[in-house]
Amino acid sequence: MTPGNLNFIVIDDSKLDCFIAEKIIRNTGRGAVVKSFIMAPEALEYITGNNGPDNNLKTVMLVDIQMPIMNGFEFIEAFEKLPQPIRDNYIIYVLSSSINENDISRVRYHTSVKQFLNKPLTSNTLSTILELID
Repeated sequence: MTPGNLNFIVIDDSKLDCFIAEKIIRNTGRGAVVKSFIMAPEALEYITGNNGPDNNLKTVMLVDIQMPIMNGFEFIEAFEKLPQPIRDNYIIYVLSSSINENDISRVRYHTSVKQFLNKPLTSNTLSTILELID
């Protein structure tokens, strides 16, 4: 099976972390659409509106936990209330610098989250994600 392109959404209140993630994703050559959001509500609006990627590709979301207004857990909880056909298009990974055991174990309760990953995103981490998806 030849690996195909994917869409990516990065949700992180750090502009630097978004920039680094976008750069790493683009360097793989696998990112059809790469969007970053500093505010989780904007990402949710993008997903639920008619603004989302319209190319029938799966979308990998990298979601930070510690964010203002709507944190990563609140975003995931809102995402999990969306209709199943919308949720089926997304693969969520939590990308966080949190070492709090409560955060790490809390991620496990969300069926839409594939894995908890440590920040910063690296080429090796992204390669592992892509191998699991392919």
